[in-house]
Amino acid sequence: MIPHLLKLIWNKKKAHALLIVEIWASFMVLFGLATLIVVNVRNYREPLGFTYENVWAIGLKSNQDTTDLANKLQRVQQRLKAYPDVESVSRMSNNFPFSANSTNNGIEYKKRKVLADFYVTDEAFAKTLDIAVPAGRWYRNADSVGKYTPVVINQKTKDELFGDENPLGKVIGERFKVVGLIDNFKAKGEFMSNKPAVFELMKADAIWNDTMLIKVKPGTDAILEAKIVKDIASMVTGWNVEVDYLTDSRKNQHNLVLVPIIIALIVCSFLLINVALGLFGVLNLSIAKRRGEIGLRRALGATSGGISTQFIGEIWVLATFALLIGLLFAAQFPLLNVFDLQAGVYVTAIGVSILIIYVLVTVCALFPSQQAAMIQPATALHEE
Repeated sequence: MIPHLLKLIWNKKKAHALLIVEIWASFMVLFGLATLIVVNVRNYREPLGFTYENVWAIGLKSNQDTTDLANKLQRVQQRLKAYPDVESVSRMSNNFPFSANSTNNGIEYKKRKVLADFYVTDEAFAKTLDIAVPAGRWYRNADSVGKYTPVVINQKTKDELFGDENPLGKVIGERFKVVGLIDNFKAKGEFMSNKPAVFELMKADAIWNDTMLIKVKPGTDAILEAKIVKDIASMVTGWNVEVDYLTDSRKNQHNLVLVPIIIALIVCSFLLINVALGLFGVLNLSIAKRRGEIGLRRALGATSGGISTQFIGEIWVLATFALLIGLLFAAQFPLLNVFDLQAGVYVTAIGVSILIIYVLVTVCALFPSQQAAMIQPATALHEE
């Protein structure tokens, strides 16, 4: 059966070349889209590493005020702690969770180098975001008197920098000492890949770390927000005060990921519809031109199921040719480690794309093949 189908297709290779190109192009587009979806689904399934509900980020900008800024920031922090509805207050750098800001730096240990995201925080950061510390502990302000700056690293940093070695107590980058280890920390949301992260103890006089994270009691509404903004404005005249709810910031980060995927899905859907219509039209035309051949086969004893299987088999052979060409291109991505993604991501995307292509061509061939199967041999031969 298969050699016969190959011979039929080879005899019409010029007519089928365009179909092969269309199916190949569809496969490549599907492969790209499937890779994007597989990466984000895998990232989404990994734990975030912290909680964000009922956490607000208060950004403070001193503007033209340059006097005694460190003392003013500490006074604001103490005032925030005094609110009955505020459970915890933490001061940190402006790259707070779900923000658009990021800071990274290279760190080294025994000639192993890692590019990690750096977060400058205080001792209340883990409590404010409910971050578990399974090994070691979170740093305290009292640790700032030591020779080395205490840091907490995440599991990704540990894996890439220390391997199987215990990181606690080790000095990295000649000035950081690891005191704690946490699991994941995906600051940009669930769709972010789990990157190496380092949390550094903030110095009390570091005036550029002017973001306050506060965790409020459940059910706290905008009345407290308005009161906080009014109180801070009266304490530090001329400063800008901006409050971000982490739940809202999280939605913005998700939209940055989901909108391109939705646009790509729409474009890909239109492409597949065009390819499907093209296949459908070509198969209908092919049946109309081959009525005599079909009638002769039916007269020689071919069943309607055999006729239908023949047309589906022909389109499957065409699709296989196109997919083999597509695989030559797609296989380069895992082999060359393009975009630094795991090979399993590309393999999954290739499998999904192949499955969709075969389903698509089968659906397109079903109706024309059934039409071919209904042709009566006497009618077809009479027309010939």
